[in-house]
Amino acid sequence: MTAEARQQRLTAVATNWVGTVKQDPAKAQLVFSASGAGVGSVGTTIRTGKHTFHVDEPAGLGGDNAAPNPVEVALSAIIACQVVTYRVWALNLGIALDTIEASAEGDLDVHGFFGLDDAVRPGFTAVRVTVNVSGPETEARYRELHAAVDAHCPVLDLFANPTSVQTTLVVD
Repeated sequence: MTAEARQQRLTAVATNWVGTVKQDPAKAQLVFSASGAGVGSVGTTIRTGKHTFHVDEPAGLGGDNAAPNPVEVALSAIIACQVVTYRVWALNLGIALDTIEASAEGDLDVHGFFGLDDAVRPGFTAVRVTVNVSGPETEARYRELHAAVDAHCPVLDLFANPTSVQTTLVVD
Protein backbone atom coordinates (compact mmCIF):
# COMPACT_ATOMS: atom_id res chain seq x y z
CA MET A 1 0.00 0.00 0.00
CA THR A 2 1.32 3.43 -0.83
CA ALA A 3 1.76 6.06 1.85
CA GLU A 4 -0.85 8.20 0.11
CA ALA A 5 -3.42 5.38 -0.01
CA ARG A 6 -2.76 4.58 3.66
CA GLN A 7 -3.20 8.23 4.61
CA GLN A 8 -6.46 8.47 2.65
CA ARG A 9 -7.80 5.30 4.31
CA LEU A 10 -6.81 6.36 7.82
CA THR A 11 -8.15 9.88 7.31
CA ALA A 12 -11.51 8.53 6.13
CA VAL A 13 -11.74 6.09 9.04
CA ALA A 14 -10.75 8.71 11.63
CA THR A 15 -13.15 11.28 10.20
CA ASN A 16 -15.97 8.74 10.26
CA TRP A 17 -15.28 7.60 13.84
CA VAL A 18 -14.85 11.10 15.23
CA GLY A 19 -18.09 12.24 13.59
CA THR A 20 -19.99 9.16 14.73
CA VAL A 21 -18.81 9.42 18.34
CA LYS A 22 -19.49 13.17 18.50
CA GLN A 23 -23.08 12.52 17.33
CA ASP A 24 -23.62 9.57 19.64
CA PRO A 25 -21.03 9.10 22.43
CA ALA A 26 -22.46 5.66 23.25
CA LYS A 27 -21.09 4.40 19.91
CA ALA A 28 -17.56 4.76 21.32
CA GLN A 29 -18.21 1.71 23.51
CA LEU A 30 -17.13 -1.37 21.58
CA VAL A 31 -17.05 -5.05 22.54
CA PHE A 32 -14.49 -7.34 20.99
CA SER A 33 -14.70 -11.10 21.35
CA ALA A 34 -12.83 -14.29 20.64
CA SER A 35 -13.64 -17.94 21.23
CA GLY A 36 -11.55 -21.04 21.13
CA ALA A 37 -11.57 -24.81 21.36
CA GLY A 38 -8.81 -27.14 22.46
CA VAL A 39 -7.05 -29.17 19.75
CA GLY A 40 -4.04 -31.48 19.83
CA SER A 41 -2.21 -31.84 23.12
CA VAL A 42 -2.53 -28.24 24.40
CA GLY A 43 -3.34 -26.21 21.26
CA THR A 44 -6.32 -23.96 20.69
CA THR A 45 -8.16 -22.95 17.54
CA ILE A 46 -9.25 -19.34 18.00
CA ARG A 47 -12.11 -17.61 16.19
CA THR A 48 -12.46 -13.84 16.09
CA GLY A 49 -15.20 -12.66 13.74
CA LYS A 50 -14.23 -13.90 10.26
CA HIS A 51 -10.73 -14.95 11.30
CA THR A 52 -9.48 -18.29 12.61
CA PHE A 53 -5.99 -18.98 13.87
CA HIS A 54 -4.14 -21.49 15.97
CA VAL A 55 -2.20 -21.13 19.22
CA ASP A 56 -0.03 -23.93 20.60
CA GLU A 57 3.02 -24.57 22.75
CA PRO A 58 6.44 -25.90 21.83
CA ALA A 59 7.05 -29.60 22.48
CA GLY A 60 9.06 -28.72 25.59
CA LEU A 61 5.88 -27.31 27.13
CA GLY A 62 3.64 -30.20 26.05
CA GLY A 63 2.53 -28.81 22.71
CA ASP A 64 2.76 -29.88 19.11
CA ASN A 65 4.74 -26.73 18.14
CA ALA A 66 2.14 -26.05 15.45
CA ALA A 67 1.76 -22.31 16.13
CA PRO A 68 2.93 -19.50 18.41
CA ASN A 69 2.26 -19.95 22.10
CA PRO A 70 -0.12 -17.71 24.09
CA VAL A 71 2.57 -15.38 25.43
CA GLU A 72 4.04 -15.00 21.92
CA VAL A 73 0.56 -14.08 20.71
CA ALA A 74 0.34 -11.51 23.53
CA LEU A 75 3.68 -10.01 22.48
CA SER A 76 2.48 -10.05 18.87
CA ALA A 77 -0.64 -8.17 19.93
CA ILE A 78 1.34 -5.40 21.60
CA ILE A 79 3.59 -4.84 18.59
CA ALA A 80 0.68 -4.99 16.14
CA CYS A 81 -1.21 -2.45 18.24
CA GLN A 82 1.89 -0.24 18.39
CA VAL A 83 2.10 -0.24 14.58
CA VAL A 84 -1.59 0.69 14.25
CA THR A 85 -1.33 3.38 16.90
CA TYR A 86 1.85 4.84 15.37
CA ARG A 87 0.13 5.06 11.98
CA VAL A 88 -3.01 6.71 13.40
CA TRP A 89 -1.17 9.17 15.64
CA ALA A 90 1.35 10.06 12.94
CA LEU A 91 -1.65 11.14 10.87
CA ASN A 92 -3.25 12.95 13.83
CA LEU A 93 -0.05 14.87 14.53
CA GLY A 94 0.86 15.49 10.89
CA ILE A 95 4.07 13.49 11.22
CA ALA A 96 5.43 11.75 8.11
CA LEU A 97 6.24 8.12 8.86
CA ASP A 98 7.94 6.18 6.08
CA THR A 99 8.60 2.85 7.80
CA ILE A 100 7.81 1.26 11.12
CA GLU A 101 9.04 -2.00 12.62
CA ALA A 102 8.45 -3.26 16.14
CA SER A 103 9.66 -6.09 18.31
CA ALA A 104 8.87 -7.23 21.82
CA GLU A 105 10.29 -9.62 24.35
CA GLY A 106 9.00 -10.62 27.73
CA ASP A 107 10.47 -12.28 30.80
CA LEU A 108 8.48 -15.18 32.24
CA ASP A 109 9.44 -17.43 35.15
CA VAL A 110 7.66 -20.82 34.84
CA HIS A 111 7.84 -21.35 38.62
CA GLY A 112 4.51 -19.51 38.79
CA PHE A 113 2.85 -21.33 35.88
CA PHE A 114 3.76 -24.79 37.18
CA GLY A 115 2.87 -23.93 40.79
CA LEU A 116 6.42 -24.50 41.98
CA ASP A 117 6.43 -21.18 43.80
CA ASP A 118 3.13 -19.35 44.30
CA ALA A 119 5.06 -16.19 45.16
CA VAL A 120 6.16 -15.99 41.51
CA ARG A 121 3.55 -14.53 39.20
CA PRO A 122 2.65 -16.78 36.26
CA GLY A 123 2.75 -13.95 33.72
CA PHE A 124 5.43 -11.67 32.39
CA THR A 125 7.56 -9.89 34.97
CA ALA A 126 8.82 -7.45 32.35
CA VAL A 127 8.12 -6.64 28.71
CA ARG A 128 10.37 -4.64 26.42
CA VAL A 129 9.02 -3.14 23.20
CA THR A 130 11.31 -1.60 20.59
CA VAL A 131 9.95 0.46 17.73
CA ASN A 132 12.09 1.57 14.80
CA VAL A 133 10.75 4.36 12.61
CA SER A 134 12.11 6.25 9.65
CA GLY A 135 11.04 9.32 7.80
CA PRO A 136 11.86 12.95 7.11
CA GLU A 137 10.91 14.35 10.52
CA THR A 138 13.23 15.43 13.32
CA GLU A 139 13.97 13.12 16.21
CA ALA A 140 11.95 15.48 18.43
CA ARG A 141 8.85 14.97 16.26
CA TYR A 142 9.23 11.19 16.46
CA ARG A 143 9.64 11.44 20.24
CA GLU A 144 6.38 13.43 20.29
CA LEU A 145 4.75 10.65 18.29
CA HIS A 146 6.19 8.03 20.65
CA ALA A 147 4.65 9.81 23.66
CA ALA A 148 1.25 10.02 21.93
CA VAL A 149 1.38 6.32 21.03
CA ASP A 150 2.30 5.27 24.58
CA ALA A 151 -0.62 7.36 25.88
CA HIS A 152 -3.16 5.86 23.44
CA CYS A 153 -2.18 2.28 22.52
CA PRO A 154 -4.95 -0.07 23.78
CA VAL A 155 -2.81 -3.21 24.09
CA LEU A 156 0.04 -1.33 25.76
CA ASP A 157 -2.58 -0.12 28.22
CA LEU A 158 -3.64 -3.74 28.85
CA PHE A 159 -0.06 -4.67 29.70
CA ALA A 160 0.72 -1.56 31.74
CA ASN A 161 -2.43 -1.17 33.83
CA PRO A 162 -4.67 -3.45 35.84
CA THR A 163 -7.75 -4.55 33.93
CA SER A 164 -10.79 -6.05 35.56
CA VAL A 165 -11.10 -9.67 34.40
CA GLN A 166 -13.86 -12.07 35.40
CA THR A 167 -13.60 -15.77 34.61
CA THR A 168 -16.65 -18.04 34.57
CA LEU A 169 -16.64 -21.81 34.53
CA VAL A 170 -19.57 -23.60 32.86
CA VAL A 171 -19.69 -27.35 33.37
CA ASP A 172 -21.81 -29.26 30.85
